[in-house]
Amino acid sequence: MYRVRGQGRGKVTVVNFLVCASMIGEEARASRVSLASGPPGSRPPRYTRDPRKGDPGNNGFGTAVIIRTKPQAKKPAMYRVLILNDDYTPMEFVVTVIRKFFNKGPDEANSIMLHVHHHGVGECGVFTYEVAETKVTQVMDYARKHQHPLQCIMEKK
Repeated sequence: MYRVRGQGRGKVTVVNFLVCASMIGEEARASRVSLASGPPGSRPPRYTRDPRKGDPGNNGFGTAVIIRTKPQAKKPAMYRVLILNDDYTPMEFVVTVIRKFFNKGPDEANSIMLHVHHHGVGECGVFTYEVAETKVTQVMDYARKHQHPLQCIMEKK
């Protein structure tokens, strides 16, 4: 339950309700408030004026309604995993690495390997930071284990 401070008819009231109403005649009017102690990044309470005409004791504030806003999760930064060309690593080994660690088919792995061979660098995939870091480490360890100088890096997309 959230505490909301609101004003109705010139006095300050504190309520422990999700919705509170101030009746004027037979008509209820509402102002909107965002959550005071909501999820991280939520705004502090904000009252919008509810202009009512013809009520001399009215100061423009009426009913407070709490609106629960869903927190907007930011999309994680994506990183490209790149294999760099060298003169010593066999092409078959590069294809094996691409198939084993990046789950590519034989044709796609061969295409990436040829791109690395002709252009000096080839993109094997785009991942979140943790996954990209793991892939780079796995490829580098595997290359060292098989005594190849293959280089694998990641860069922010």
